[in-house]
Amino acid sequence: MSRAEADDVRGVREGGDVRDVRDVREGGGVREVRRIWTFGIFRSELGITFRRWRTLALLAVLAAVPILVGIALKIETSDGSTVGGGGEGGGPAFIAQVTNNGLFLVFTALAATLPFFLPMAVGVVAGDSIAGESSAGTLRYLLVAPAGRTRLLLAKYATTMTFCVVATLVVALSALAVGALLFPVGEVTTISGTRISFGEGLLRALLIALVVAASLIGVAALGLFVSTLTSSGIAAMATTVGLLITVQILDQIPQLHAIQPYFFSHYWLSFADLMREPVYWDELVKNLGLQGLYAALFGSAAWARFGAKDITA
Repeated sequence: MSRAEADDVRGVREGGDVRDVRDVREGGGVREVRRIWTFGIFRSELGITFRRWRTLALLAVLAAVPILVGIALKIETSDGSTVGGGGEGGGPAFIAQVTNNGLFLVFTALAATLPFFLPMAVGVVAGDSIAGESSAGTLRYLLVAPAGRTRLLLAKYATTMTFCVVATLVVALSALAVGALLFPVGEVTTISGTRISFGEGLLRALLIALVVAASLIGVAALGLFVSTLTSSGIAAMATTVGLLITVQILDQIPQLHAIQPYFFSHYWLSFADLMREPVYWDELVKNLGLQGLYAALFGSAAWARFGAKDITA
């Protein structure tokens, strides 16, 4: 093997993590080489993230929440009583419908996990993305190969966003399975009182899951930025989760109503508007726009910080 070919394939093994780096030197030009190489980094990051016991434990906890909620509702209504609930469009209103249609357990589980469990899991993964590599001593080795800090940061963020989607789907699928097992399923009655088919209800459930995943874009960007500020993975994870809790507490203080619409968590439960007929888009659009703003702001801050970060220290 020539020196050029030997340079094309590099492996970095540190603490059980393996990353294969390939640089294609023929045809396609430099731009195509970088695109393929970036996908290789992303694929490697995905494998490492989803093989960690911490990630699997987080997903297991998320999957357990709908199971516990479903069993609790089944026990509570076993004597023929109904679940009380109020609040239009929120979690309690969905809970009141679960015993009539198991599909509503999907919406209930998402409403129950979105304020804390889902963002906490995303905060842990995002907070550890850069800081964890730095504390483990693998960050400098990742940048020995000509990956570029920007592409590595993008791969980390894309991995975190993939985790957002996977975590949300784990909750939704677990809730769907438990709901179908413990409760009847069929036509769905929307919040507006109209009825839609079960198939359309499933499509709306999928859309709601995707909207919930998109609602975590801001948390992922915030965690990534915090991760570039420290070399301690635990400190980055704790700081991200702490900021998440602080923002949600501030979002509940009436005296701060003037600034609350700018908190990334303010419109999280707007996904309930997808269960109206017709769908109310105003707060959904505000939520997605706000998440995009946070992603741009903290993503740029993370890029600026990581670009100037001393990885040799």
